[in-house]
Amino acid sequence: MRRFLWGAAVVLVLALGAFVYVRYYFVFGTGVKAGTLNYVVKKGYVFKTYEGALIMEGFRTAGQGSLQSNQFIFSVDDANLADSLMRMSGRHVELKYNEYLGVLPWRGYSNFIVEEILSVK
Repeated sequence: MRRFLWGAAVVLVLALGAFVYVRYYFVFGTGVKAGTLNYVVKKGYVFKTYEGALIMEGFRTAGQGSLQSNQFIFSVDDANLADSLMRMSGRHVELKYNEYLGVLPWRGYSNFIVEEILSVK
């Protein structure tokens, strides 16, 4: 019986580790978004993270008869990259990002983490 419990505990720990990895560290998708950089700010109560918004061309509709600007909300986990982005507000930029399935409080509020600036116009 004791051997069975140890085996079950090992399987449970491995399953929990796999779940945490896939949920929070596995890169679900990568891509590039382009648009006008609206803002990048550093905020947070316990974990100070860099958050930003990119306004993309076009409109999306929340419902019939309404228009809403198409925004890309993102986080930045590199302080140097965030500082560069803070000085580019109002400019047209292309940003490369990684998408994660879960949000970690020290990584930011968004599932989308910007990794690099591809171009600035």
